[in-house]
Amino acid sequence: MNLQIIALLGQDGVSNGAIYALVALAIILVFSVTRVMLIPLGEFVAFSALTMAAMQAERPVLIGWLVLALAGLGALADVGLAVRGRAAWRWASLAWPAYGLALVLALAFLPLHELPMLLQAVLTLAAITPLGPLMYRLFFQPVAHVSGLLLMIIAIAVHVSLLGVGLLVFGAEGSRTAPFSEASLDLGTLSIASQTIWVLVVSLALIGGLYAMFEHTLYGKALRATALQQLGARLMGISPVLAGKVSFALGTFMCALSGVLIAPLTTLYYDSGFIISLKGFVGAIIGGLVSYPVAALGALAVGLVESFSTFWASEYKEVIVFTLILPFLLWRSLKSGGREEEH
Repeated sequence: MNLQIIALLGQDGVSNGAIYALVALAIILVFSVTRVMLIPLGEFVAFSALTMAAMQAERPVLIGWLVLALAGLGALADVGLAVRGRAAWRWASLAWPAYGLALVLALAFLPLHELPMLLQAVLTLAAITPLGPLMYRLFFQPVAHVSGLLLMIIAIAVHVSLLGVGLLVFGAEGSRTAPFSEASLDLGTLSIASQTIWVLVVSLALIGGLYAMFEHTLYGKALRATALQQLGARLMGISPVLAGKVSFALGTFMCALSGVLIAPLTTLYYDSGFIISLKGFVGAIIGGLVSYPVAALGALAVGLVESFSTFWASEYKEVIVFTLILPFLLWRSLKSGGREEEH
């Protein structure tokens, strides 16, 4: 291995690690506010990449039907609650079905393959991001007060269901998109692809934006308050339901953006999201599911270890990556002193 190979592997590891960092931050964001270990976050990465690839390949983009179906079920759930007198009917409940219908029509009749890549990316984010809050409304909001174990079981069930939906909507074939730009930055003998620079710049901007939101905005502080003490937040007028929907929307948006960024770098399949989610999970565990900076650094380390493992022992790269989690689990187990989870 010479210096040039080390530089190439490092470039690949950093770009992958930036994607895992966004997924890790999304996992922590959702978990800290709702206690849901949202395993399906990886599916949003894959669905986003495959949706944009379908636009560019002139294939039917069917993801809008999933948004419309979930929105319709959410509206029916609101009607059921109103009929039983457990909640007041609000016409705002029809907003999501109207959005889903508009999305289906837009994806069906717009000349998607002729649109500029920026508009394709915006349409992709507009199609994938609503899946998060809609899933929270249907699957997690009604059982928000159950144990963390039951919430995880529901998350696994949602993940398995999404795999089936992904196979139905996108098919079994893998896809990738065109790069944002063919330009590259030459540093001596090392050539850095512009797509790698896009990944790093957008990831750093998003991480900085999250930091600014949580530290310097009222709603960011409200989300942190909900994460620390839901009852206290409710007494202060902060809605845990709204906080849950916002955290799901932010987490889904981050993963959808990750999918748009990674789509030109690698071929993704309908079931590629699970392994991406697990690698983001390793970063989140390194951060203790509470620390955003440590989780981002941990996810970056995961990307680098994966890249160099591919060179030295490609058959065992996944084993090496997931072995990283063991010392951190052992350390946190010893640090907790055997305390049980409080419900």
